[in-house]
Parts: sequence; C-alpha cells; structure tokens
Amino acid sequence: MGAVVLAGAAAAALAAGGSQAQASRAEAPARGAPPQPAVVRPVTAPVRIADAATVRLLRPGDRVDVVAAGRDGPPRVVAAGARVAEVPAADGAEGTAADGGALVLLSVPRETARELVGAGAVARLAVTLC
Repeated sequence: MGAVVLAGAAAAALAAGGSQAQASRAEAPARGAPPQPAVVRPVTAPVRIADAATVRLLRPGDRVDVVAAGRDGPPRVVAAGARVAEVPAADGAEGTAADGGALVLLSVPRETARELVGAGAVARLAVTLC
C-alpha cells in the first residue's frame, strides 16, 4: 500500500510540474529570436558640480563623465556618459566654485543616481565632456 501512495504522490508531482513547464514554455521567446535587453529607465539626478564655469559650458543633450575628487584617494569616475538633461539658470546665490559650484540635471540609471548622491556628499564633483 505504501508503494501505491508513493506512486500516486509522484504522479501528482509530475502532473503539477508538467503544467508549470508548459506554462513557462508558452512564455519563452521563439527560437532564433534575439533576447530582449532589460529596459533601464533613467531618472533625473540633480548634481552640484564644484566649478560653476564648467557647468555654464554644458547644454542639454551633452554627454559627460562625472568625476569625484575626495581627500581619501585618487579621483574616480562616478558616472560615465551621463546625458545632460537641463542646466538650470544660476540664481544670485550661486555661480562660482567658492560659493558652492553650480547645479546640473543629469539623466542616468537609478543606481548611478544613488552613486552620484553619495559621492556628492563626501567629495567635490567635476565633469568632463565626452
């Protein structure tokens, strides 16, 4: 009797696995079709660049590398090839490196935005045009 119960349990497991396998095959792309890349939706990250004069050279659509220069080590690239989304007009309170640099809005992946925020909190940020 134990063998009958075991056989019945095995048949039920196979039946359940079979329907799951058929469902997953139905969702699989056709053979020969190239795999679809994951969609990475960019976010807009406000970034304060130490040299305001450099920011004034930027225009929407430009590509830049953002470099963090801290006291603890060599400069490092935080964002490579980031797209400039907007260069806000400087208000009277900013405009030179001595008083806080200038703001630029960059379109980057969400993870890169987090890196930029972290780097901006502990290091001075600079950009280079790509």
